[in-house]
Amino acid sequence: MSLISVDQTITIAMSVTDRHASAKWYQNMLGFELLYHADEAGWSEMQTNTAGVVIGFGEHTKPAPGNCVPVFGIADLDAGRQSLEQAGVKFDGDTEVVEGMVKTATFYDPDGNALMLAQDLTGGAG
Repeated sequence: MSLISVDQTITIAMSVTDRHASAKWYQNMLGFELLYHADEAGWSEMQTNTAGVVIGFGEHTKPAPGNCVPVFGIADLDAGRQSLEQAGVKFDGDTEVVEGMVKTATFYDPDGNALMLAQDLTGGAG
């Protein structure tokens, strides 16, 4: 039995220098569909061709090469984080909240790979 229950969505978060250009590239090269650009948050999302899996682009002036963080949807991030922390899982700083959009927390597996939990605050699914 697992400590927490993630939902059936996965966001693959990547940092890029230009979210709009990246969205066009992924649309033209891989046939992904733009879901939205949240310019105020520096974030864009594309629906992949796999149900429940999206790619999110965070805009950074100098993105780390080869970066990729799987982001797992969860209904109650605070409770999930507490359960993982009690089991000794290390988190990177505080939980971040973009009001009306999303709540996120980055944590690490035993090899130091970054993973993230995200709770949808929009009132929609996923």
